[in-house]
Amino acid sequence: MRIRLAALLLVAGAATALAAQATRQVDRSWTTEFALDSGELVTTGRNPYFILEPGYALTLEDKDTRLVITVLDDIRRVDNVDTRVVEERETSKGQPVEVSRNFFAMSRRTNAVFYFGEDVDMYKNGKVVGHEGAWQAGANGARFGLAIPGLPLLAAKYYQEIAPGVAMDRAEIISMSEIVSTPAGDFKDVVKIAETTPLEPGVREYKYYARGIGLIQDGSLKLVKYGSR
Repeated sequence: MRIRLAALLLVAGAATALAAQATRQVDRSWTTEFALDSGELVTTGRNPYFILEPGYALTLEDKDTRLVITVLDDIRRVDNVDTRVVEERETSKGQPVEVSRNFFAMSRRTNAVFYFGEDVDMYKNGKVVGHEGAWQAGANGARFGLAIPGLPLLAAKYYQEIAPGVAMDRAEIISMSEIVSTPAGDFKDVVKIAETTPLEPGVREYKYYARGIGLIQDGSLKLVKYGSR
């Protein structure tokens, strides 16, 4: 009994420490809580800027790097929620750099897409050397975030990942009227999102989303191909 009590106290202490750490890391000026009704999350659907349909794929490239994003047939149960697996496969000069399997679910009520975590394989010389950035909602104090709202609003600020000490990406919608040219076509009324994280102060990256297609530019990577396979 004393051993069990000690273990319970240890677990409670660890949970308290994780909660305190999360509070310190999360900037409350960004949305961190997302109200959901029971049963509203689904694994397949179409957001104006995020297509969650098996077989849909985006390919983005720059001079040396290729990023292929594919909605898989796979379902992963995360934090008691069924999620759709979306693979991101990054290569440089044909060699693997990173492969992640991301877990998303969409609200049938609002079309918002929520992010429940990812498995990550980092590569060097063709071999897996680490899993940096991997996390899952419901484990080690992590909670799901908002990947992209169903109705983007200018100046909206929200956390995409809430995994203390591991992944704390957050997004701010800074424009909804961008014009972007890519090898796959020219797009207007593009949503521009600035991504930052308190884990890397000063780092700021930009992503661009076109209605009916999804991600068309990520940093220097631009869309070269999209559609269902």
